[in-house]
Amino acid sequence: MAITLVEASKLNPGDVVRNAVIEMFARSSDILRVMPFQDIPGGSYHYNQEGSLPGVAFRGVNEAYTASAGVINPQVEVMRIAGGELDVDKALLKMHGEGVRSSHEAMKVKALSLFLAKKMIKGDSVAEPREFDGLQNRITGSQLIEAGTTNGGDPLGLTVLDEAIDAVDDPTTLILSKAMRRLLTAAARTTTVGGFISFDVDEFGRKVTMYNDLPMAIADQDEAGQRILAFDEVGTGGATATAQSLYVCSFGENMLTGLQNGIMDVEDLGEIDASPVMRTRVDWLVGLAALHGRSAARLRGISNAAVTA
Repeated sequence: MAITLVEASKLNPGDVVRNAVIEMFARSSDILRVMPFQDIPGGSYHYNQEGSLPGVAFRGVNEAYTASAGVINPQVEVMRIAGGELDVDKALLKMHGEGVRSSHEAMKVKALSLFLAKKMIKGDSVAEPREFDGLQNRITGSQLIEAGTTNGGDPLGLTVLDEAIDAVDDPTTLILSKAMRRLLTAAARTTTVGGFISFDVDEFGRKVTMYNDLPMAIADQDEAGQRILAFDEVGTGGATATAQSLYVCSFGENMLTGLQNGIMDVEDLGEIDASPVMRTRVDWLVGLAALHGRSAARLRGISNAAVTA
């Protein structure tokens, strides 16, 4: 069963350190907050993805059906190892108390969360074999939808946005930047464009913006302070890097899901021999799987301009 990190943090109520770290992962990234993770054994996940359905037809009296078969495409996802170690000098603990260690752990967890959130979108196993492929490198064919044909990008149109949403079975989430959210909310305030914008709250009581009842998960900055989604992609018509993408996702056990080999390991190693520091290690066997061909769509080639109808 696939569960979110917020749900995972409630599984072992006695394991305070691990549960606190897991919850901080979810709190630090919208993408990790909404994405469920499915537990799998071993270092890879083998599954079958539907390619095409068997044929069906009407027949006349005394006629036979034409035999046919569906197409099943075998797939495999390889798990990757993500994590890090955090050292806090014992002198800092003496000067500022145990609370300083928790503060440093929170910063480390936030950095790891933002790093993984970036890889969920931009991961490229060809450029870096240690990481998995993100949505940008996975989505092709009919699930890759163009905002227009202009070199440098076209304004986001609500009609083509609805087309991208319709390309996904049971969509649950829009992944986009803050800049794109601003363009959508600005359009909702005009009488000529419109766009149905509403609001809800997440598991932590924070406001969530919704378009046509689909919550927006914000892909903001990575661990280095760089925008995960910026107007730095090439448009459909050429090589001018002034466009941006947004993603429509269906998160679920048999749709788009994260993979993990057990809940992340959070270990307090105590004082290490090499230096007078207290060390905490986070280690996570993690991956990403698109278990359905219509579990995600990418709308690309969007320029930094007012939304159109």
